[in-house]
Amino acid sequence: QVQLVESGGGLVQTGGSLRLSCAASINIFSINTMGWYRQAPGKQRELVAAFTSGGSTNYADSVKGRFTISRDNAKNTVYLQMSSLKTEDTAVYYCNAEIVRFRRYDYWGQGTQVTVSS
Repeated sequence: QVQLVESGGGLVQTGGSLRLSCAASINIFSINTMGWYRQAPGKQRELVAAFTSGGSTNYADSVKGRFTISRDNAKNTVYLQMSSLKTEDTAVYYCNAEIVRFRRYDYWGQGTQVTVSS
């Protein structure tokens, strides 16, 4: 069982910045894909940014150039630096870890609210 603990959400004005953190209970080298999703009210959960199994990064078009995903392997933590925030970035942000060992295992954090006000 993998536990993911998120932090860093909050209320910010348009154009502001926030940094989200996701601490994993295991060595993140053991995780195939790790990243961030978000879900706005009435909408489906969507990928925001992630490290792929090959070590590259993948971003949603809507956040490219504004959000940056990074990692601290020593702390088993992944970050999401969000800048130039827009009201449409308002959502609950979830950390996700995918592990493939004969089958796929998906783990989710509890979610952290990000609210961008105009």
